[in-house]
Amino acid sequence: MSNGKIYLVGLGPGDIAEMTCRARAAIAASDVVVGYRTYVRLIADLVKDKQVIVREMAEELDRCGEAVALAQAGQTVALVSSGDVGVFGMAGPLFELLFEQGWTPDTGIAVEVVPGVTAASSCASLVGAPLTHDFCAISLSDMLTPWPVIARRLEAAARADFVTALYNPKSSRRPDQLREARDLFLRHRDPQTPVAVVRAAYRQRQDVRLTTLAEIAEGEVSMLTNLIIGNSSTFVRAGLMVTPRGYGLKYRLADGAARPGETARVSLSSGLEGWRRALVETALSEGVDAACRALDASPSQILDALSEAPIAPWRVVAQQVPEALLDEALGWRNPTLCMRSPGGGSVELSLADARVQADPDSIGIEGSGWRVALPRSALAGAYSVSLPSGEGAWFQDARGETLCRILCGSTTPFRLNRVG
Repeated sequence: MSNGKIYLVGLGPGDIAEMTCRARAAIAASDVVVGYRTYVRLIADLVKDKQVIVREMAEELDRCGEAVALAQAGQTVALVSSGDVGVFGMAGPLFELLFEQGWTPDTGIAVEVVPGVTAASSCASLVGAPLTHDFCAISLSDMLTPWPVIARRLEAAARADFVTALYNPKSSRRPDQLREARDLFLRHRDPQTPVAVVRAAYRQRQDVRLTTLAEIAEGEVSMLTNLIIGNSSTFVRAGLMVTPRGYGLKYRLADGAARPGETARVSLSSGLEGWRRALVETALSEGVDAACRALDASPSQILDALSEAPIAPWRVVAQQVPEALLDEALGWRNPTLCMRSPGGGSVELSLADARVQADPDSIGIEGSGWRVALPRSALAGAYSVSLPSGEGAWFQDARGETLCRILCGSTTPFRLNRVG
């Protein structure tokens, strides 16, 4: 018997009117529909003539296994999820299971992903336009993801000022995750930041309310609820939650005319090029380390900007061969190796009589009674810096942070300062 097919179907919010035509067609073309009981109930009118297999929560792998077995027996199966099947849905575990079995698209059963309207979009449509600018989605369920991982993502989203859609915020077994998320966001956001709380979007028991970050954990919140936390520019007016795209920064909203210093179809004066200019100017006036702190940049970003800018008599050049730069640096007058110690302090070592010993795994610098190894897997960039006061060499990791610096004739912190 020939292999069958699996449609991975996103049902959207739940109301049949909100489903895509393609989703309806996939269900109509299927012999069997497999899904969580609540999801199947939402589409009861579409599956009356189908074989229906319902499973409970936490039985996702069982659903996948049954769908695969049926397809391998020649059936056409619709494996359904609410929202978008690829956003916290069944598409991921189904593909994981298939790959575990050695499946490939060319040799196994056919699989087609049918997207749907995800909860973030449907909930946003009920409160205005909170997702008009950059946003992210984070699930608070720690049933499959360790809480420290979730907390790091929440911290990063809050610090970066993302509008954030929270999925799976609370259940009877997980009463505290939402409060923890609120506390993480309050480290970086105003307590009055607008928040949309939407329960059962486009279903019979739909409930929509607007609140604030400080009160995010108040009121009824369940697994049927999604929350949208605004960013620093999100506002509520006339009962609608809106996150500006940024047109007001560039144009006068009243007449559409460009603001002074701005031009239509050209990056903002504070865009990438403006930021690069600020990197160079701050590094020249206050030093590279100060520029990192002031502009939230990595040392490599500043060194790249300096290498592209006309800053004579200074010169910054990205080097392709770290060993060659090391060899050159060891020949400078009184070279000194500067690096951070494991305890967070700084270490300075004289490179007089030091030598380079390279192997496939690392580049080593050996002196009298000591050795420093730079793992090749960590070494992502090298820069030579020429100053009127002497030479410098910087070695960077993949995150753009500095592994070590070699300075010529001085152990003072390396700075690019304009003289006079």
